[in-house]
Order: sequence, then structure tokens, then C-alpha cells
Amino acid sequence: MKDTDTIQINEKDTLTYNGLHKAEAKNVNLFYKDFHALKNINLVVKPNTVTALIGPSGCGKSTFLRLFNRMNDLIDGVKITGDVMLEGRNVYGKDIIVDELRKSVGMVFQKPNPFPKSIFENVAYGLRVNGFNHKDKMEDIVERSLIQAALWDEVKDKLKKSAYELSGGQQQRLCIARALAIEPSLILMDEPASALDPLSTSKIEELIYDLKDKYTIIIVTHNMQQAGRVSDYTAFFYLGELIEFDKTKTMFINPQNVKTQNYITGRFG
Repeated sequence: MKDTDTIQINEKDTLTYNGLHKAEAKNVNLFYKDFHALKNINLVVKPNTVTALIGPSGCGKSTFLRLFNRMNDLIDGVKITGDVMLEGRNVYGKDIIVDELRKSVGMVFQKPNPFPKSIFENVAYGLRVNGFNHKDKMEDIVERSLIQAALWDEVKDKLKKSAYELSGGQQQRLCIARALAIEPSLILMDEPASALDPLSTSKIEELIYDLKDKYTIIIVTHNMQQAGRVSDYTAFFYLGELIEFDKTKTMFINPQNVKTQNYITGRFG
């Protein structure tokens, strides 16, 4: 299967490979009932980059991340103003079907969450849900996704075994492969390595760095060193505000805001 191929899911939905993707927030405010959680956020995520979201606990990082797949919709009392754009479309527009949106935005959570299925079926799950059942192409896609997730060599001889037999680090890479299988427009990662050992963390970081050649990635992390290693751009959030956004090297060497400097140097957080 070539990277330029398309997979026809049904008459309405086509997953296209090698697209350039951009996510953007324009004057975004988010309220949890009376609590103002995000305050007038403006941020552009460039295609084929890794953007790290940093800041102390409760500052709005994960809330911002979840804007792009509308997972905040699942919380009672949420109100959002402003525009959240993905590939030029407002994901909160009246014409958006939320289930379809979530098929195009991959999500990797803090703790690995494989399904109680085989390794193969974990990766194939998203395709099957979308109605794709071409056996030969399915096998090609699963193999490609596991290769992209740097897991193929470790599992190629045990694809029928339970995903629960894998180590924590392998399970997280399996979850990444599952997200990659449907070629998402955007990959969201919420502290994907925080529950892993140092070796597994290193593998995840190497994987993130490699994936940006084909994908656009936003990652939430509390680890300053990790942000410095994997990201091209960094956004610093504090008390619901976007304090500073710049190239990662620039921000870590010469932050423009004293709050950013204090956080990066460990004076609070």
C-alpha cells in the first residue's frame, strides 16, 4: 500500500494520506459553569510540528488539548466561545458531526488503554468501526502502523496474543499505532510518557520526534526536559492564560515573560 493511497470508508468519508494539517485557536474562552478555565487563547499549530503545552497543574493545558476533539463536550456546564480550527474548519461549527471529527483526531492518554483484544485487533479497531474490512489492506495498514509506532519488530510474531501481555511502554506504543491506523489529521497526546519507566519514555520521545514528518502533534507534558527534547514549539499556560508561545529553543534559552522564566527554571510549578 502506498502512502498516497486513500481508503474509501463509505460514500461520504474518505481518509486521505499525507495531508498537511494545521490547528488554530482564535479568541477561545472556555467556562466550566462559572469558572473561567481558558481566557482568550490565540495559538496557531503549524503542520508537521510538535507543539508542547507546559504549565503547572490546573492551568488549562489538557482543557486546551481537548478542544480539538471536543472531549470537553462530555463535561456538564461547559461553554466555549471563539473559533477552534482544524484544517480551516471550525470544529464547533453547526455542520460538524462530532463522531466524524473524533475519527480524524488521534488521542493518546496518560496511561496506556489497550482494548481487551489481540494486538492486531487493537490496531485494526478504528478501521473496523469506520466500516473498513478489506482483509489484505487491513493487514498492510496494521503492519505499517506498528512500524510507525516502532513496535512491529517486537510483536510481529504474536499479533494474535492479547494486548495485555505487552509491557506498559509497549502498550502505549500500541495505543499510538491504533491512533495512526486511520491517518488522523492531528494527534493529541496528554502526558503520554508520565506513567512509564525511563527506557520506555525514551522510546516514546524518539517516536514522537519521528512522527512529525507525517503528522501534526500537540503534547501536554509536565517534564521540561521532555518538552525540550521532542517539541518544535512550546506554549506556556498559567491560570487559564497563554502566557508565551515561541520556538522551544528560543523559549527555553530566552523567555520573554518573567512568569515563563520562573516556571522553566523551577521557581514555581
